[in-house]
Amino acid sequence: MSHIVVVGAGVGGLAAATRLAAQGHAVTLVEQAASVGGKLGVEKIDDFVFDTGPSLLTLPQVLDDLFAATGGGSASDELELQRLDIACRYTFPDGAVLDLPGEMRDIPAALDAALGDGRGAQWSAFSERAQRIWDVTRIPFLESPIDVRTMLGLSRRLDELAAVAPWRSLRGIGKSYLSDPRLRMLLDRYATYTGSDPRRAPAALASVPYAEQAFGSWYVAGGLGRIAAALLDRALTLGVDVRLGTKATEIVSDATGVIGVRVDDGVISADAVVANADAHQVYNTLLTARRWPIRQARWRLRRTTRSLSGFVILLALQNAPAGQPHHHVMFAEDYDDEFDAVFGRHGRARPVPRPTIYLSAPPDPAIVPHEGAGAWFVLVNAPPHDPESGTDWDAPGLGDRYADQILDLMAERGLDVRGEVRNRVIISPADLQRRTMTPGGSIYGTSSNGPMAAFLRPANRSPVPGLFLVGGSAHPGGGLPLVMMSAKIVADMIGDAEGSQSSRSE
Repeated sequence: MSHIVVVGAGVGGLAAATRLAAQGHAVTLVEQAASVGGKLGVEKIDDFVFDTGPSLLTLPQVLDDLFAATGGGSASDELELQRLDIACRYTFPDGAVLDLPGEMRDIPAALDAALGDGRGAQWSAFSERAQRIWDVTRIPFLESPIDVRTMLGLSRRLDELAAVAPWRSLRGIGKSYLSDPRLRMLLDRYATYTGSDPRRAPAALASVPYAEQAFGSWYVAGGLGRIAAALLDRALTLGVDVRLGTKATEIVSDATGVIGVRVDDGVISADAVVANADAHQVYNTLLTARRWPIRQARWRLRRTTRSLSGFVILLALQNAPAGQPHHHVMFAEDYDDEFDAVFGRHGRARPVPRPTIYLSAPPDPAIVPHEGAGAWFVLVNAPPHDPESGTDWDAPGLGDRYADQILDLMAERGLDVRGEVRNRVIISPADLQRRTMTPGGSIYGTSSNGPMAAFLRPANRSPVPGLFLVGGSAHPGGGLPLVMMSAKIVADMIGDAEGSQSSRSE
């Protein structure tokens, strides 16, 4: 078996390392930070604990598969998974409030009750189409490597091609089924799961709300950061050599492919390297050679659109309002204006004056110091950090002023916690860039804007032999389940290559 170096201990790197170790490879995992998790971060303020990355687990079967493949059992044997009764509360600009049930069968009645008769039927018709898209795209687009042959194969099956409708946008397919603008607003939000604009994101993203509603919205008791801790335990049990506080400065390669990873105290030799880092960092910083395949990969990256970023406020509340659901979205009055601002249409990319506000307020006693307190994560879509041609998020006072503006807007929309803030921490796109090593803090990597976006997203197998990419900036994209899928794709690729070499040598 091979010696494999994994660069980065985010969820993608941890998942890849555990799968490869379970296959029998010798694995070294290097991480520049002092802790694991990457974008699945955890921050402690006084006695409050915050997830600073994903706050929702979908497709729990993907996590179950990872645990089963790397030592047996399921995720629930290691973690306390809780399915949410209310997936999310939505507050619309007209004052309507929808508590979206966690069980798919209950959604139509809830929509009728909150938004008016017939809305449930509209969403059900859309969901039937979304399920068809999910069934068509799950294996070839999410669970397998992707290349142009994938699209060619789909084009030969006209019924499946018509279902996916790659020539249509998410907004466009929504208009075909949803006459109520509030339902279209609800659908638009799912484009932001990939950091994208619903007016340009492909119709295939309709599978995202279907998957979330069909398989449930889940929380991990104690915070989702415990997923990374559990994966670290599994990696150590499998013998992975985990080196925290170790920065990879170069992926070393020659004409034959990768030969190792340079760290502060030398080069770690490797038969293969798995990079759980932003693709821009991999191709523009870690790969220093100027050979043609690397230059071509850099050129392809320049053709992509950066995903949007996020502006985060962590609120330690002395007394949290009663009755607040785990997730709450307060929609902007003008959603299109929001996307214009963050993607820089009609001017420079800029903070949104009146953004959609996303709130995660877990009712979890393990993350607060006393009963009634709240550890709230507040997020708004934001343009990436770009001092030269967009927004300079390091400009003096900008973060504090914008945080005040968001708290005022929350109060205006019916949720005033300004008098209960014991402490707050701001994480701007500039901070995200420094924390996650993603250009501009574009935490989703490249956006899914445009029908060919999936094919422009960096592939798991790089053009450098022996180098593979996992994580949110690589195929199949961002979000916990997709990142774990990328790790399985890569582990299978390496396992298949080992099997082929063994067969040839016999």
